[in-house]
Amino acid sequence: MTRYYRVAGHCFSVSIEGDSSILDEMAQYAPFAAEKATDLAFQLTVTDAQSFPTETVSIEMNQDDDGSQIYAGTCGSQPYFEFQLWGKRSARMVTDSGYTRAVVTLESNPLFGINNALMVMYALSTADKQTALFHSSVVSLNGRGYMFLGVSGTGKSTHTGLWLKHIEGSQLVNDDNPVVKLTDDGFYVFGSPWSGKTPCYRNVSYPLGALVQLKQAPHNVIRRMRPIEAYASLMASISGKRWDSRVAEGLHETESLMVANVPVWHLECLPDADAAHVCCEAIAK
Repeated sequence: MTRYYRVAGHCFSVSIEGDSSILDEMAQYAPFAAEKATDLAFQLTVTDAQSFPTETVSIEMNQDDDGSQIYAGTCGSQPYFEFQLWGKRSARMVTDSGYTRAVVTLESNPLFGINNALMVMYALSTADKQTALFHSSVVSLNGRGYMFLGVSGTGKSTHTGLWLKHIEGSQLVNDDNPVVKLTDDGFYVFGSPWSGKTPCYRNVSYPLGALVQLKQAPHNVIRRMRPIEAYASLMASISGKRWDSRVAEGLHETESLMVANVPVWHLECLPDADAAHVCCEAIAK
């Protein structure tokens, strides 16, 4: 069985060999369901462990985020990824060098595994298409989207919650992994099927009004960031395989264009209503 999805204009497919019940559990993808298409950014096929490639695996990098681990390396000569949750392997994935085809085998937590596999494939396959998957929380207000950036624990979701509570008309777009894409009308921010611990899977898009780098502080002060400072702050929040030249070059181009065309701010803040008002008054003029 094969299903198709479209996120921020990029279509991908998921095919299951054998038992396809996992597709019915992927409710967060329903708003992004699409008709059969040929303009696929990538194709992901789920197979059993016996059919998965058996070449020697070499791990080059691992990323740990609140109990979730992603390991990246090679399986033979092909890119390899392994997804773990609290030390238990949920899925393994091998892709082609262009990140257009992937084979995945699911293990201890199938839904977690396939979700992470799709998110990684999306980020890598669209990196050279002026598209970036951000680690960010996003709200909309008066027809524009505003993104809050920062390392885990900085308070992105907290600050978003303050907007939703104290800034009339604001709405949550995505709370963990929105997509930013350059269109003919400028940069837009899109909802996605990946929203972390907050179930917000909206197939919506807004012109990107501003990005805000958050920092916890005993006061609420906001300032516009200089271009080189803004570029560095975006790098830390964009998902990608930076040691792959194709991915790195694509993201560099997108980041450079964003810094030149979208305001980037730095907010030192408390977790209070005044922080939301100070931020809103500065960036949403």
